[in-house]
Amino acid sequence: MQGLSGPSPRRILMTADAVGGVWTYAVGLAAGLAERGVETVLAVLGPQPGTEQRAAAASVPGLVLQSLPLPLDWLASSPGEITHAGEAIADLAAHGMGIDLVQLNTPALAAAARFRVPVVAVSHSCLATWWRAVRGGPMPDEFRWRSSLATRGLAAADALVAPTAAFARATAVAHGLSRNPATVHNGRHPAAVRTANAAAPFAFTAGRLWDIGKDAATLDRAAARGRFPVLAAGPTEGPDGSRVALPHLELLGSLPARDVSEWLARRPVFVSMARYEPFGLAVLEAAQAGCALVLSDTPGFRELWDGAAAFVAPGDDEALARAIARLLEDAEHRAALGSAALARSRRYGVAAMTSGMLAVYAAALSRTLAMSRREMQA
Repeated sequence: MQGLSGPSPRRILMTADAVGGVWTYAVGLAAGLAERGVETVLAVLGPQPGTEQRAAAASVPGLVLQSLPLPLDWLASSPGEITHAGEAIADLAAHGMGIDLVQLNTPALAAAARFRVPVVAVSHSCLATWWRAVRGGPMPDEFRWRSSLATRGLAAADALVAPTAAFARATAVAHGLSRNPATVHNGRHPAAVRTANAAAPFAFTAGRLWDIGKDAATLDRAAARGRFPVLAAGPTEGPDGSRVALPHLELLGSLPARDVSEWLARRPVFVSMARYEPFGLAVLEAAQAGCALVLSDTPGFRELWDGAAAFVAPGDDEALARAIARLLEDAEHRAALGSAALARSRRYGVAAMTSGMLAVYAAALSRTLAMSRREMQA
């Protein structure tokens, strides 16, 4: 199929997991691709999608959901488990499904597998960049072999993508790439929930609270300093057994996406103090609801939200408490910041993300076609 900017696939195979933001990204992209005439086979690794997630996938025209008994790269116990998963994905793409291109949302899956169609690897996060941002110093052995597989997968792919230019640069440095991955900002549709007229008098956060890269602990310390309620939606225990204690937050537990959207529709002050956040779909959803944003001052957040959020140095709970208090006390400033976030969020829609990825697909397919012609003429 020929698009305006080059060849376009009719059907792609895309990997995903049901644990974090990659699921939201993948289903949103599949919906955008469907509107442009491209079908998606969504291969899910790791913990299987829940009822709400399956319903979201079923709403996308032409989407085929394949739940595979394969581990996520960061939960695998050996390199062989990851290379076997990559081989299984390559085998799935090769047999009778009409796949024209594979998008791996886990680049390590390309490390040893032989794909018969172009492979686009999208780096949403990786252990090497996470370690540099959160821990620092030499990586432990269990991280090193995982990072090595990611490096091999990035080198093997036909095209590389990252969700921000900041993360593209970090990925290139961490994995010794000769050039930065292409930047295609993530996108999502605004939630179909009516926003409240009056902003709610509390702060709010949502996400994987157990992940120390999200640094919910700094928000917990800020809540202890302030005279304001802070509500937090998300799990405090991860699939790898990681736990976090957050005694000063009002914990809502893991909520369905609809419930999170309804909390955001009340327009609380939304906080993310993540030390490591390659994009941040929860921040985008909050901005789409018109929430005033308070964010950690990291390169990725600056790229996306500079001029449309209040920024606080990572780990500075005292400054965070002051920033939240100011917004809760100053309605005019809060309204202005919420309006700025809403306006900025319109840059990060599904249509723009889809167009960006289709351009990457077209370039990868064009290179493959040109290589095939040269081989035939040789």
